[in-house]
Amino acid sequence: MGSEKSMKYSSSESERHRRGSPRNAARPSMTRRLLEDCNLRKAALLFSALAIVGCSDNKQTGAPTGRLLGADSSVGKGTVSSYAEFDKSGAPKAIGIVFKAGALDGLPSAHSDGHHCFDQNKDGKIDLEKECFGSHEWVIPLPTEAARRSEIPFKWVGLNWNPHGHIPPGVYDLPHFDVHFYIEPIEKIFAIAPGPCGPEFVRCDQFKIATKPLPSNYMHADFKSVDAVAPAMGNHLIDLTSPEFNKKKFTRTWIYGVYDGRITFYEEMLTREYLLSQPATCFPLKSPPAVGVKGYYPTQSCIRYLAQANEYTVSIEGFVLREASAPQPPS
Repeated sequence: MGSEKSMKYSSSESERHRRGSPRNAARPSMTRRLLEDCNLRKAALLFSALAIVGCSDNKQTGAPTGRLLGADSSVGKGTVSSYAEFDKSGAPKAIGIVFKAGALDGLPSAHSDGHHCFDQNKDGKIDLEKECFGSHEWVIPLPTEAARRSEIPFKWVGLNWNPHGHIPPGVYDLPHFDVHFYIEPIEKIFAIAPGPCGPEFVRCDQFKIATKPLPSNYMHADFKSVDAVAPAMGNHLIDLTSPEFNKKKFTRTWIYGVYDGRITFYEEMLTREYLLSQPATCFPLKSPPAVGVKGYYPTQSCIRYLAQANEYTVSIEGFVLREASAPQPPS
């Protein structure tokens, strides 16, 4: 697939991709957009509390038996909920989200939901096509039974819908979901602000922090930084041996998120088309040789259609309890 250097996402590719097809959408005033971003930050702080204590109806759906539902959000024409399952010893079996079938219909088609914008040309206006992060996002706290457990590092889910995909062109430019299982607190994630630097346009000082190398034992050797630092997310480490980088159509892939030299999220990224194919498959994860924080970590990413309930699940499973290891110098 060529050299790693050739896989760097260029800013010119990013801007060309973000421009998309012409649109006659109204451009909101800078003041209005700043107010909306302020409200989003306030909402993030509220969800921070929910993510710490969790959110659970403490009810079991029966599909499968023992599933504990957490918070839900309206997505498309349905809902998406977080959930957790545990074995008899109390160890986690699965942590994930469940799409009710209607959630895959009527999804937004606009380039952006208007959050994480930066007035690059300093004209006092925000162009949704060119100056806002190209995604629609939902914050979904995990059930209390998982979020309150100190030995379970994952606390909340960030779901993103990308109607036009994103960079690099020809690889991830298909309509798809990003399912982020976050370890990092939400207030720290949402503090990663839009700005002028990098292909995904973040604040320049935060771009440098996000691309700080990881300890070599905290990441699988196949995952590389391509400088894909996104606002309200962080840096994305990509497996360049994945099929989509080797002349195969993108259907789903696995990503690790990092910031300031530590892993901050695990991510399953998958197309709407692949979900609608009704898969029932688990994929082994290329796990890091070591972890910096003791806890239960997954070894599989699973995507399933459950016919009886007419729903789709995306989950991390096969948890193993791992001891913390001292960091080794970056490679």
